[in-house]
Amino acid sequence: MKTYLRTLLTLAAVACGCAGLSSLVPSSSRVAAQSAPLPNTLTDSEKAAGWRLLFDGRTTDGWRGYNRTDFPTAGWVIEAGTLKHITVPPAQAANAGDIITRDEFTNFELQVVWKIAPGGNSGIKYLVDEALAKTGRAGVSFEMQVLDDERHPDAKLGKDGNRTAGAVYDLIPPSAHAARPIGDWNHVRIVVNSGQVQQWLNGVKVVEFEIGSPRIKALIAESKFKDIPGFGEVRRGHILLQDHGDEVWFRDIKIRTIQ
Repeated sequence: MKTYLRTLLTLAAVACGCAGLSSLVPSSSRVAAQSAPLPNTLTDSEKAAGWRLLFDGRTTDGWRGYNRTDFPTAGWVIEAGTLKHITVPPAQAANAGDIITRDEFTNFELQVVWKIAPGGNSGIKYLVDEALAKTGRAGVSFEMQVLDDERHPDAKLGKDGNRTAGAVYDLIPPSAHAARPIGDWNHVRIVVNSGQVQQWLNGVKVVEFEIGSPRIKALIAESKFKDIPGFGEVRRGHILLQDHGDEVWFRDIKIRTIQ
């Protein structure tokens, strides 16, 4: 009951901005609320560590469409501080498509927060080289799968769960089911350093592999990418957010270069 009353007082204080009422809220609750970082911002310590935002919550600066010089005119919107993909009618599909960073990266640590609609499918690709797919709106590269595992049929396809959330799509299944329930936010961390790759989902390291290793070459040879020359060999490329036709939200997209 005490916790319930404290929560009500906190919400009321925030809603009315009343100093008198907020003074009734325990100081520890006020400090926690004030110290929580805002979405799409960097702390002083993150800035000092070399982090930079890839999305500021307000503009699409730094992004463009795959195989385009401009940002897609359909499919993507900025909504409440998120970069959101929306479903578009077939007539507008040609104006949508995957989006990529204008910059390319080699050794880096990437962090992204995502949420997907029920039954949705999307992905976060990295080391994307447009030369591997010179036409169309979809890029190919290593992809960390973003998926509703319970409702989307792709989760049951592939091999041993290598198309479920957190997987390297069609190549490596996640070591654990770390995705949160649909409607909740998920935190991604992708580290690429001198060919060594780690994928983390909600604090759990779900995938680790080495680019160009016999293991990854064998997995590619058995995958849907086996007939794409150069797939899995790229060491420098773009970050990509996938247009798979479904609703998905991204925010807190930031990166730091590993020296």
